Amino acid sequence: MDIYAVSDLHLSGRADKPMNVFGEGWEGHFEKIKKDWKEKVKAEDAVLIAGDISWGMRLEDGMYDVRSLQGLPGTKIFIRGNHDYWWNGITKIRALAPDGSFVFLQNDCVRAGRYIVVGSRGWVCPESNEFGGEEDEKIYRREAERFRLAFAAAEKERRAGDELIAMIHYPPFTARKEDTLFSRLFEEHGVGTVVFGHVHGSFYYPPECEKNGVKYYLTSCDKLGFRLKKIL
Repeated sequence: MDIYAVSDLHLSGRADKPMNVFGEGWEGHFEKIKKDWKEKVKAEDAVLIAGDISWGMRLEDGMYDVRSLQGLPGTKIFIRGNHDYWWNGITKIRALAPDGSFVFLQNDCVRAGRYIVVGSRGWVCPESNEFGGEEDEKIYRREAERFRLAFAAAEKERRAGDELIAMIHYPPFTARKEDTLFSRLFEEHGVGTVVFGHVHGSFYYPPECEKNGVKYYLTSCDKLGFRLKKIL
C-alpha cells in the first residue's frame, strides 16, 4: 500500500468560482489532477485530501464535488478546510458518501493498512500573519483539543507496528517552524508524517521539512504542480 496526498482542490461544480482567476496554471486544474491520479494510484492505495475540497456553500453542492472523485482508484480520506462551508454535520456527510472508498475524518481516525490516519482542521497559529488575537487564540486551543480526541481514538485502534499520520488543513507552525500546540501534540503521540495545505501562491513554506523527527508535507495542489505527492 502506498499513501499519496493532495489538498485544496477548490472544486466548483455548482459554484461560480473558476480557479484560473488565480493564474494560468489553474486552467483545467482538476483534469490535470485526475490524469496524474489515474497514472499513480492503485486500488489498494490511499489518498489524503487535507481540506478545501469544494467552493460549495450547501451540503448538496459540496457532495456534488466530492462525487466527482468517484471512479478514481484508492481510498480517499478527507478533512475539512476553512473554505468547506458545505461541511456541516459529519453524520450527514458520512451518510452521503458515494461508496466505501470515501472516508471523512472529524476529530477521529481511520486505519489504512498499517497506518492510522488522524485528522482535524486545525487553525492559524500564534505568530503567523493571519493570527488575529483573542478569538483566534480560543479557536486555536479548541482545535488542539479536537486533535486530542483524534489521538485518543487512534490509541484504541493502534496495534504494534502501526505508524501514525496526521492530517491538518492549516500549517501546524509558521514558516519559522516555532513550536505550537499542534506540533507538540504530533511529537507527543509519535506521529511520523503530517500533511497540510491552505498555503498558496508566494507564501513561503518548504514543500517538505522535518521538525523534531516528524516529516511535514505541504500538499496544496498548486504547490505540487497539480499532481499527487507520494508520502509513504
